[in-house]
Amino acid sequence: AQDAEPDDASAVTLEQARAATGLTAVAFTDEELDAMLDELGQMRDALVSARARPLSYDELPALRFDPLAPGVRYRPAAVTPRPLGVPEPARPDDPEDLAFADLATLGALVRSRQVSCVELTELALARLERLDEELECVVTLLPERALARARQLDAELDEGRWRGPLHGIPWGAKDLLATADGPTTWGAEPFREQRLEEDATVVQRLDEAGAVLVAKLTLGALAYGDIWFDGRTRNPWNPDQGSSGSSAGPAAAVASGAVPFAIGSETYGSIVSPSHRCGVSGLRPTFGRVSRHGAMALVWSMDKLGPMCRSLDDAALVFEAILGPDGRDPTVQDHPFARPGAAEVEGLVVGYPAGAFDDAEGGRQVLDELAALGVELVEVELPEAADANLNAMLMAEAAAAFEPLTLDDRDDELVWQAPQAWPNLFRATRLLPAVEYVNASRRRSRLMREMDAVFDQVHVLVHPPYAADNLLITNHTGHPVAVAPAGFREDGTPYAVTFTGRLFDETTLLAVAGAWQRRGDHHLQRPPVR
Repeated sequence: AQDAEPDDASAVTLEQARAATGLTAVAFTDEELDAMLDELGQMRDALVSARARPLSYDELPALRFDPLAPGVRYRPAAVTPRPLGVPEPARPDDPEDLAFADLATLGALVRSRQVSCVELTELALARLERLDEELECVVTLLPERALARARQLDAELDEGRWRGPLHGIPWGAKDLLATADGPTTWGAEPFREQRLEEDATVVQRLDEAGAVLVAKLTLGALAYGDIWFDGRTRNPWNPDQGSSGSSAGPAAAVASGAVPFAIGSETYGSIVSPSHRCGVSGLRPTFGRVSRHGAMALVWSMDKLGPMCRSLDDAALVFEAILGPDGRDPTVQDHPFARPGAAEVEGLVVGYPAGAFDDAEGGRQVLDELAALGVELVEVELPEAADANLNAMLMAEAAAAFEPLTLDDRDDELVWQAPQAWPNLFRATRLLPAVEYVNASRRRSRLMREMDAVFDQVHVLVHPPYAADNLLITNHTGHPVAVAPAGFREDGTPYAVTFTGRLFDETTLLAVAGAWQRRGDHHLQRPPVR
């Protein structure tokens, strides 16, 4: 083996070139490989030289993803908003009913002074502390910050100042959102003591809206799964199960009545999957709707922030407070949004993938319920995406974002060590050819145009959460998704349905999904944990 070492430490041997190119599924002759050796050596030297000047974590790529690519159209909302009306405030006798009240009810109770901001904050803090013993959904409670803010908001009400429907409402942040007065751990042991200098834009905007941040909630380490540095977050409907991920803590906390709403994130299923598992209503907005400034970056061209709530009407209210440009995240676009409320949906066209509901949980019940609303249901064919190698982009960007963990051999500090876990995936992705990343991006562009053509036929799509590769497709095209509980299995755990909307048209998406949800009561059910 020693004899096989090249004289020049930077030289590449024929054996190395043969082994490396064998992983690319492209065949070269030995003569071709021999001709490449000098160039390969120079490329390796350039890589080593570049690493001598490390990148700061917040350095953005020069390339920027835009879901409205050439050939893809922006379509305005197809409905006219109509207010749902504010409920007559009536304080419940049972604190449990207060813990599970919707945002409109809580807001009315606060505004009418039947419930104080401090009381709601103390209720949330107490429930989080108690339920966390079973659910493992809290990274950091923030009682000092939360109570000081709640007292200030009560004082503002005394002075006649009301910030809006989120005034005094407690909430929880997935712990990839920066807060200046506590750790932001990203769920991962190497960042357990990390402290960042300012609040994320989403945190700032919810502060301005009057919401009260009470806790940093768990996420699977570095936004994958439900295993974090101090445990595994549990499903309130069955604590023997994980809550799924990576917005594990937000889903568990909302489902259990610990907080009225939370902010989660999704790269590839991290709002949809835990919402499905825990029976909450989540909105994954269009890519470029909500600023990610101050949020952990996993995949710059795919990451999205969105609300996780008891109902989609609640999600619309929170979404309204956090959307829009901030001058810090260059991907964010400014497009209109209006909470649809009770907008009329009769006559809208709702598509569903052919055969998607035939073997789905609940069968075709959701389609029957939509038909009763007067929408037109049509079968559609979604683009082929499973063999497009789209996740080459996800893996390459994620491995780049956390390259220091790999190069400094700190990936061993992550709790989850398995072939499908980040440490192994980051290492393996080092061997992904750059050419394949670019070609995956080109396939993504084609997919975006093909998906745009589907929305020539329909206003909204409906489907089981993982049907017809929709999760893969829409996380790469940037389309918005609303997910909500659609029923319960024999073991008492919930299952969900997903609605997909047109780019930047969350108004029509939430109009259809909200109208469907209000016909039933799946979202009103409470899990057995107390």
